[in-house]
Amino acid sequence: MGSDGSNSGRRSKVAQLIESYELGAMGSELEAAWLGDGQERQGLRTLADRFNRALLIAEIRDATMDVVDGEPENFYRLLTADGVSAGKRIEAENRLERAGVDVDGLRDDFVTYQAIRHYLTEVRGATYECDTDSGQVERERGSIDRLRSRVETIVRDTVDRLNAAGKLSVGEYRVFVTVDILCSECGSRYSVSDLLRRGGCDCE
Repeated sequence: MGSDGSNSGRRSKVAQLIESYELGAMGSELEAAWLGDGQERQGLRTLADRFNRALLIAEIRDATMDVVDGEPENFYRLLTADGVSAGKRIEAENRLERAGVDVDGLRDDFVTYQAIRHYLTEVRGATYECDTDSGQVERERGSIDRLRSRVETIVRDTVDRLNAAGKLSVGEYRVFVTVDILCSECGSRYSVSDLLRRGGCDCE
């Protein structure tokens, strides 16, 4: 396992929060979960949610708020999930604030999966084998290319049948099948091939 000391001399947000919220062994727990050390491996987005829930639970603990089992997790869902109505979210916020939880400050402390990745790789020095295996990227790229080729064939066969049956009039043509990925966080947009070649979007 790594340590919480930064290789660059600058501490990460995650490392600072682990200390300020007194989360103890959270750093080693995140690393073990990411590497699948003795457990099912968890992705970075799942770990970000896990970390943010721990922040919320720590705030509830410090506020000595009276909650039942499973309620902190439900509070987190109400605060962050897209499908929650405004009324339910406000109700949860009000209850937390009445108990002494600074909801706005807590939201500011919530981290993204990029912050978790930076903490694990740059601060703790963890490396997940498959993440550095270019062979896996090429295999996935091959799967996407085969699917794209299949779609192109289906479209071409359909157009040819309709053209031969007189249901469609078209001259010499070409079929283009493109799949783009738009990151909702940084706004960058790439074709699948470009994104795989880059190894990521413009998110830090």
